[in-house]
Amino acid sequence: MSVQGLPADLSETSLELYAKAMLIRAVERRLLELFGEGKLFGTVHTCIGQEWTGVAVAESLEDGDLIFTNHRGHGHFLARTGDVTGLIAEVMGRKRGICGGRGGSQHMCSGGVFSNGIQGGIVPVAAGLAMAEKLRGSGKIAVVFIGDGTLGEGAVYEALNVASKWDLPLLVVLENNLYAQSTPQTQTLAGDILARASAFDIRAAEADTWDVPELLEATARAVSSVRQGRPFFLKLDTYRLMAHSKGDDDRDPEEVQGYWARDPLTLFAADHPESAEAIEAEIKARIDEAVAEAEASPFSDAGSGDPATPDGPLRWVRTRLGSPERAVNLIHAALRRNMARDDRIVLIGEDIEGPYGGAFKVTKDLSREFPGRVRNTPISESAIVGVGNGLALAGYIPVCEIMFGDFLALAFDQLLNNASKFHYMYNGQVTPRLVVRTPMGGRRGYGPTHSQSLEKHFLGLPGTRVLALHHRHDPGAVYDALFATIDRPTLVIENKLLYGTRVSDSAPEGFALEHTDEPFPTTRLRPEGITPDLTILAYGGSMPEAEKAVDRLFEEHEIVAEVICPTQLYPFDPRPVAESVARSGRLLVVEEGLAFAAFGAEAIAQVIERAPGALKKVRRLASPTHPIPSCGPLEKAVLPGAEHIVAAGVEMRTDG
Repeated sequence: MSVQGLPADLSETSLELYAKAMLIRAVERRLLELFGEGKLFGTVHTCIGQEWTGVAVAESLEDGDLIFTNHRGHGHFLARTGDVTGLIAEVMGRKRGICGGRGGSQHMCSGGVFSNGIQGGIVPVAAGLAMAEKLRGSGKIAVVFIGDGTLGEGAVYEALNVASKWDLPLLVVLENNLYAQSTPQTQTLAGDILARASAFDIRAAEADTWDVPELLEATARAVSSVRQGRPFFLKLDTYRLMAHSKGDDDRDPEEVQGYWARDPLTLFAADHPESAEAIEAEIKARIDEAVAEAEASPFSDAGSGDPATPDGPLRWVRTRLGSPERAVNLIHAALRRNMARDDRIVLIGEDIEGPYGGAFKVTKDLSREFPGRVRNTPISESAIVGVGNGLALAGYIPVCEIMFGDFLALAFDQLLNNASKFHYMYNGQVTPRLVVRTPMGGRRGYGPTHSQSLEKHFLGLPGTRVLALHHRHDPGAVYDALFATIDRPTLVIENKLLYGTRVSDSAPEGFALEHTDEPFPTTRLRPEGITPDLTILAYGGSMPEAEKAVDRLFEEHEIVAEVICPTQLYPFDPRPVAESVARSGRLLVVEEGLAFAAFGAEAIAQVIERAPGALKKVRRLASPTHPIPSCGPLEKAVLPGAEHIVAAGVEMRTDG
């Protein structure tokens, strides 16, 4: 009797592949046992029944090809790397694990295999990995594994569109197991699966895990097609024989049993018992050894997150900026010279190629000077930043432009669940040097969805940096420092009014313009020879309004104010503000966004912690809690401007 899909006389290659699939199943079963014994934590999503998808793909890949998989990725990882000890130790939370125990079951990084548990969002990241290989001309490809439930995610289609338009070497493998956790596909999926790929002009094919030879051939054909320079969509029908996660299974037992009966590994064991027993014995010994080694390893520690707040005295230097120049020209020049210096820098975003050069003309003509490294994208913010994440994982320095800061919310998942986590959860094995730059702020009459200041929602993402450019320090110098030192994903806020403003070091009479001697300095407008009555903390687009208020406060009310303007909002260094407040005793925070749980609240908290008792009075000025009026003078009236700062400063002068 011959095994279904397998010749009666087993070849050495066939036996090796069956052994690999059996290893995956045995490891998954052992993980479930370890969970039952209380030796691992969280959850385990086994791929029992689906082992052949990973085996077939791994068999067709070459050294240097990359895989991005999902929450059910143990089989893909083992098929590609064979690292049983590293996987088991990782799921057990041990330092011997592939990510030092930090990633756990769903977050792997080893041997060219990455994973994350967020559905949909991994597809743009994989497209970025594929783009990196295309830029290198390496001939290598990227593979991303998704499930049929993932087809409900919009990020998938954004990525398919980009992959097709840019001819990226990306293989999308859809494991069609008919269920999204406990929900049957009949309740969630409309239309034809392969037609979705065809709609993006992506070649597609299908196979299943019950006809092993055809599965291997179909996968090899798909990989070969991708290696020729076009994306491919491979639908693999399969079935998950165990619960979604440990014990949450409410499917019809008869349905499940029917699939057990046709399972290739079940049939192999029945038809080749001696071969199966020999393989199982060898696998058991290997797994026992791996578990023992994992248990001998210490548990993972928390490690270091963001660096501690710097201590010690600040070094202030006089600000010298030369001839006044428009900020947009300084940013453009910085991008140009850094792209000429470092060919890892790649610019992607909407309408950024010449002759248009972006909504605010920051990237004008750069696409002509650096062909292939400045790319127009569709209106797909999730894909833009997701592709950037993939490029960053592959060692590039992508600069992703989001046309208006308001649209950044569409890419929040890529920043929160991918960019900010990769370095830590992969145990420092990668350093994503991602730059996202975007204009924020109002006073242009663009209305409620194009005039917001949303940066507060992006402050505090661990392992990231947020910068806000202003007109009192050369924004080009900030970009120079960023490209020279970048060690984490960085969001750069460029206020809309800044672009046309001339950057200047001219200070009002009686004031000195200074900045800290740091890559991302804090600027201060300091009254010379006089102790300030008030400290004004402002950043970005609020800095010009604060400066106007300083003049009026002194001329009209004899109040001496000092302005502190940080470039780096996160991580925040409270020393410059605390130093000023120690002299003035009063702090007025000015920002364009909403005040609740915003930058100002955090700054005040840190200053109080650092200099307890120094503050006599504190107040925040921010936008109202209702939507910004659509256009015209009303928008300017409600944003905190010089007149509001003056009124608040006068009110704060009295200590009572």
